[in-house]
Amino acid sequence: MSSFNQKVCFITGCSSGIGLATTQLLLNRTAKVFGVDFSEFKHELTESQSSSFKFHQADLTKENACEDAVAACQSAFGKVDVLINCAGIIDGWGSADTVKDNELERVMAINLTVPIKMMRAVLPGMKERKSGAIVNVGSKAATSGASSGIAYTASKHGLIGATKNVAWRFHNDGIRCNAVLPGGVSTNIHNSVQQDCFDPAGFNTFFPIVQLHVSKDADGNPIPVVGSDHVAKTIAFLASDEANMVSGAMIPVDNAWSVI
Repeated sequence: MSSFNQKVCFITGCSSGIGLATTQLLLNRTAKVFGVDFSEFKHELTESQSSSFKFHQADLTKENACEDAVAACQSAFGKVDVLINCAGIIDGWGSADTVKDNELERVMAINLTVPIKMMRAVLPGMKERKSGAIVNVGSKAATSGASSGIAYTASKHGLIGATKNVAWRFHNDGIRCNAVLPGGVSTNIHNSVQQDCFDPAGFNTFFPIVQLHVSKDADGNPIPVVGSDHVAKTIAFLASDEANMVSGAMIPVDNAWSVI
């Protein structure tokens, strides 16, 4: 099990889901964690965890918000060793003929533009220290066109392209960039769907692919088999020194859904 002693980890989306699980895991592995989220952080931490955790509430889509958050982290902990882009939202299963402008712009801003801006903000310090690890949270939809709506699919495909670009551009600077590709995970991301953007025809077309990946309860309702903790452990590996020769990798965490 890798230790993050003396490492400073910057995590977006820290208040819930995969971001929260990653925050708790890295705190348990002695990291200093600077967490950012649009929502409040309402979770209890132990005394030792609390001393190693700083929370910064912000809307990272706002102008200069990413730069301001990194500056706050540097003020609190002096540096950023690891950036983990967890924050994300999902779409309403809209297709190219039904997606609305406001949904397209919102999903692309949060899922793609913000992670790129976050990488831009942390890279100068990482380049100066000749060391850094970036982990972006992608999705099954980053490599498939049949598991979500067009806005989410395009945003996650774009994030994978950005991950590969950063990995190669800075591979001689001691900076690594990788991505995890979770399958369906039980988080609150579905609360981010704008109901006026829901496309029933799109949903009915794509959901049979989703059903190949999930279990079902006694009433036949779908239940994700992948937990946030499974994804967090993979993120921790990619962020750790144990993965010091791993860069540009896209690691599925989906119990083989990615082979379809």
